Amino acid sequence: MSWQLTEDHLEDLARGAAVLGTGGGGDPYVGRLLVQQAIREFGTVTVLDPSEVDDDALVIPTAQMGAPTVVHEKIPSGNEPVVALRALERHLGIAATATMPIECGGINSMIPLVVAARTGLPVVDADGMGRAFPELQMETFGVYGVRGSPMAIAGERCETAVIDAGADNERMEWLARGITIRLGGVAHIAEYSMRGADVKRTAIPRTLTLAHTVGKAIRQAREANADPIAHLGEVLQDTLYGNLRVLFRGKVSDVERRTEAGFARGRAAVLSYDAASKLELEFQNENLVALIDGEVRCVVPDLVCVLDAEQAEPITTEALRYGQRVTVIGISTPDLMRTPEALAVFGPTAFGLPYDFHPVETLT
Repeated sequence: MSWQLTEDHLEDLARGAAVLGTGGGGDPYVGRLLVQQAIREFGTVTVLDPSEVDDDALVIPTAQMGAPTVVHEKIPSGNEPVVALRALERHLGIAATATMPIECGGINSMIPLVVAARTGLPVVDADGMGRAFPELQMETFGVYGVRGSPMAIAGERCETAVIDAGADNERMEWLARGITIRLGGVAHIAEYSMRGADVKRTAIPRTLTLAHTVGKAIRQAREANADPIAHLGEVLQDTLYGNLRVLFRGKVSDVERRTEAGFARGRAAVLSYDAASKLELEFQNENLVALIDGEVRCVVPDLVCVLDAEQAEPITTEALRYGQRVTVIGISTPDLMRTPEALAVFGPTAFGLPYDFHPVETLT
């Protein structure tokens, strides 16, 4: 069922999106402020259940791309993704019926809401990653046959480019990444235009609702002086993300991070409070793998999430700092993201990791 998104939803939604973003997807605080401004200026947003989208409707997802570390220095005005959408509409010669997230993490849960508020379009309650991934070909849309091209890309000065790499989504990513770097490391995009029937077939459903539910569960547990992680695990049991595992508790002892080729790449280490055990993270915008004393305990596409030890507030990869006390959790992904076809596109080997995928519920 469709629903109206107001300012009152935004704090919980941003928190939940940051959890599902597994450390990436852009700064949720910046995204929340952009949506808040757009709602105040243009009105509330209709969130459309995917089951209610007409099969022949044209849905154009919108997003931000680039290194999350750059967004702190280049905060968008909010108009850039609308410019990208309009450029793609002109290229296609048809207007969009709705927009949709490409991923459900961080700022990229928020960008389509900004577009929806500014244009009056509804936003579909679904996405193509079920979390956040760093590269554009890493979409369930593409895994199951939707082309990313043609795509439009817009910069902060409203300059635009249209990329058409045919059916080669990896080349589309490569070309778009080069343009993004030349636009200063961050850009806004419209891509994977598809019909409503393809949304129903290829998207992870109701992830905006899920993000709001996750953020609300953490807040309500804190207000009740209950364990927010335990409560979150109970809430997730009835969703497509049915398994939550606490992987590690400790203090961040080291962070190595660099902005490279349009990504924030690096590693982090967390020591247990008794210093007897160590967790290591590897990330490329998002957390990719968690190893405890050298053994894999959660690996992409399952979610590795770093939370503040006291408040369970999610910590993004660009916000990781020495001395933070954290709880690291793993969350299982939907079955649609665990097929052989999906793992070939965004499983461990797609990132060059020397590990096989095993579900977090069997590893921990």
